[in-house]
Amino acid sequence: MKAHLACARMEFRVALTYRSSYLSTFVMMLLQIYLLTVVWSAFYDGREEMDGIPLATMTAYATLSTLQYTLVNPWRSSPIEQRVREGKVAVDLLRPIGFPGQMLSGQVGWVSASVPVLLVALPFALLIGAGSAPASVAAGFAYPLALLGALLVSQLLGLLLGMVAFWTLEVSGALMAYRFVAQFFSGALVPLWFMPGPVRAAAQWLPFQATAYTPAAIYLGQAEGTGILAALGVQCAWVVVLGALAALVWSRARQRVLSQGG
Repeated sequence: MKAHLACARMEFRVALTYRSSYLSTFVMMLLQIYLLTVVWSAFYDGREEMDGIPLATMTAYATLSTLQYTLVNPWRSSPIEQRVREGKVAVDLLRPIGFPGQMLSGQVGWVSASVPVLLVALPFALLIGAGSAPASVAAGFAYPLALLGALLVSQLLGLLLGMVAFWTLEVSGALMAYRFVAQFFSGALVPLWFMPGPVRAAAQWLPFQATAYTPAAIYLGQAEGTGILAALGVQCAWVVVLGALAALVWSRARQRVLSQGG
């Protein structure tokens, strides 16, 4: 556990070292929250609700999805790609914890650096009327669990994408495509309830919706009672599937490191 915490602390300090990038992310997130609130208010055009979704719920969803996506999907290049290209992965294999554990712990540290930003953004969202309380007591208790599930799914997806570098050495193009697909199908841009039927069905079968839509829907009461348990169950299922897939890919990637010498 100490080794994992050390990896997390190291990446936390690295994230805070690049202050200009850190502050620009903070400013852009606040601007995105404000613009989304303005856009959705204009889209509703004075109507109280659309397709059964009140404007207040929609603006709260836009705020939550933006904050969540900043937390669980930090915009950074894959550390695996750089370590593979520079041969540093050979040193990583000598450390007392496994390589995937090092990468996931480092990502947790990097994500933790976003928490202070979110603590400032929440009052801002309430100030412009884009925030709301949990829809129910059950939603309030289930939301942290859903947020944890979103973080696990997101980081496992990132780990899988990063390990592609063991075969290609370069994943920047794949990362750009992944960001677009993940942001759209996660519901971070448009909630699943506004998507056309076929697109929504596709999104529900993909793991991305577990990273943004699921926590926000639970918080806002779009999933209630057994719906909350079902949503959390889907997240858990994806964690198991992606974890097993990551273990399989790493077993193959490690053989390439041993055969190529890093």
